[in-house]
Amino acid sequence: MTTEATLPTTSASPTARQLWTRTRGIALALVLLLAGAVAIALVRSDARHGALDPRSADPYGSRAVAELLADRGVSTRVVTTLEDARASTGPDTTLLVAVPDLLTERRQTELRAATAGSGGRTVLVAPGGSSVERLAPGVTVDPTRSLDSTLSPACDFPAARRAGDADTGGLRYSSTDPRAEACYPSRRLATLLRVPEQDTRTPGEAASGDTIVLGSPDILANNRLSEHGNASLALQLLGSRPHLVWYLPSLSDDAVAPDEERGFFDLLPSGWLWGTLQLFVAAALAALWRARRLGPLVPERLPVAIRASETTEGRARLYRKADARDRAAAALRFATRTRLAPLVGVPVAQAHAPEALLPALSAHLHGDGQPLHALLFGPSPGDDAALIALADHLDALEREVRRP
Repeated sequence: MTTEATLPTTSASPTARQLWTRTRGIALALVLLLAGAVAIALVRSDARHGALDPRSADPYGSRAVAELLADRGVSTRVVTTLEDARASTGPDTTLLVAVPDLLTERRQTELRAATAGSGGRTVLVAPGGSSVERLAPGVTVDPTRSLDSTLSPACDFPAARRAGDADTGGLRYSSTDPRAEACYPSRRLATLLRVPEQDTRTPGEAASGDTIVLGSPDILANNRLSEHGNASLALQLLGSRPHLVWYLPSLSDDAVAPDEERGFFDLLPSGWLWGTLQLFVAAALAALWRARRLGPLVPERLPVAIRASETTEGRARLYRKADARDRAAAALRFATRTRLAPLVGVPVAQAHAPEALLPALSAHLHGDGQPLHALLFGPSPGDDAALIALADHLDALEREVRRP
């Protein structure tokens, strides 16, 4: 009866426990990041649902304004495409653009072409720098926001004077048009700007249309409407005409001329481009963080002890497989010279210098140095037989030097 000994495994592959130990930090960070993203999405969906939407009764919605306008005979219609917004412009219509910055440059230019000289009123809610320059030419935005939320009118615009103090504090604007009325100033710049329009359809005749640039959406929000003169100001700005078109730009707005082709970047809102840039920066920082983790080599304990003879045989097989006779011969000669030098009184540091080792060997053996030079420092063997012969000659030389 024979029994087979169970050999210990020699695999150096990491175990499942080792993999978990190495990756649990990254996995935990990903789980926390995902949980945080879900929590933020839920909170924002509850608190910001229907922001500036006249159909929404949420705190940041604008249903209260729409109902008050309806009581005064003003109809409110919500549109989400540029085509509907352009078709609704007219002298009896107020067009409110809720989030002008969501429009692309081309759509902003098209919207301005439709509203200019229409005789109606256009209300732009907190447009940014590039948006306000296209939707209200001559108007610029200051990068510094108002420090105060509630401001006084300080202008002759009747709607502002009747409303009194209101929560218009936000973006601040200025205009090069001398007819512009700057209201609710903060540090000498207006947070509500009214720019009269010139009717280009009838040269020389002034049109009743105008553009209102509003620095903050607070006066339209349900939760701020009852404060100060917000309700009065909102009703006067939006109720000057019998029809109100509430334009909510959306990602589904695909109003493009039939013969016009859209590029890839035209399909993306500006916020997505900034988000992509942030992702690239985060990826670069993560790569830098991982690269800095690479340090010096750390010795690793082998799972089993390997005999020196096995290591030598394994190395020899590798040399043979690669036909590396030159490297094998160099290793054999190097080891032989290292062992012979102390035996003939030569320091190990000079064991590989022919002028130091060969004279000492010749004196010890009382022979000619030429065969020793060819043996210890000669060319590489041409085949396996010559390599075996070289190994035998080196062994014989070492035995002769060690002989008493």
